[in-house]
Amino acid sequence: MAVKIKLKRLGKIRSPHYRIVVADSRTRRDGRAIEEIGLYHPVQNPSRIEVDSERAQYWLSVGAQPTEPVLAILKLTGDWQKYKGEPAPAPLLVAESKADKRALFEAAAKDTADEPKGEAITPKAKKADKAEKKADDAEAAAPAESTEA
Repeated sequence: MAVKIKLKRLGKIRSPHYRIVVADSRTRRDGRAIEEIGLYHPVQNPSRIEVDSERAQYWLSVGAQPTEPVLAILKLTGDWQKYKGEPAPAPLLVAESKADKRALFEAAAKDTADEPKGEAITPKAKKADKAEKKADDAEAAAPAESTEA
């Protein structure tokens, strides 16, 4: 039986993520796998790559052939070089840990605590106030007309 190390696609349209699996070469892409040995999430920045190095080394040693995409991933992680006895590549980039939302909120709350407390918007004018304003405008316009005549 020919065994391959290949990618099994998961996820939604335009949001793929893969599992690195060991499977019979005759099975379909997302079919049954013998063993899952890693993850690959290309959409994240930087891409998330996790490979169980010990299991990858075992499957390579017993003759499993990696597909081209998996070979590229194994070269990035250094598992292929380890299998071939070559020097290891530079380490992978790791995503920065996200800041705690609660800590950010508390820091913002402390910054705004010193600001004066006041209404953020002007109050709406009431209908009675509008009527008085119209009357005042009408009175102001009336004397102006009488002086012209």
